Amino acid sequence: MKKKYSIGIVPGSFDPITVGHVDVIRRAAELCEKVFVAVMINAEKKYMFTLDERREIAEAACENFQNVKVISSDGMLFELAKKLSAEVIIKGVRNEKDREYELSMARFNEEKYPAAKTLLLDADESLSSISSTLVREKIGKNAGFADYISPAALKKINKILENAKNRSK
Repeated sequence: MKKKYSIGIVPGSFDPITVGHVDVIRRAAELCEKVFVAVMINAEKKYMFTLDERREIAEAACENFQNVKVISSDGMLFELAKKLSAEVIIKGVRNEKDREYELSMARFNEEKYPAAKTLLLDADESLSSISSTLVREKIGKNAGFADYISPAALKKINKILENAKNRSK
């Protein structure tokens, strides 16, 4: 079956990547020949994991997708889209607040790089309450968070947390 797009980008902070993110990436992989999962920096956010750690966790979560490559970028999304010759920027939305924000970002990116259109995918209803914020809160409280991330991502996060604990001793 021919894919609709050659190159797509699924950007995000992914602090950390959740099963909801992975679901959007899976659907993006069905639409695109090649998908770049771009772990980005948002200067307005404070992160639990470093950029490299977030990229490593995302790589683990996406290891089973043949046409997905995880990258990181500290630049602007439209610049990355242009550099990669992306045709589409794919974002998941959980609610109207997400949709409004993503539509304003889409207008900005399309104004700067019209060759890449933004496609908003509604979150799977069963995953719409899952967010990176929820996972970070659970990690902070030492509460269970395994249901919200992939097993491979869980393994990577546990390793990162264990290394951090050992460094602080």
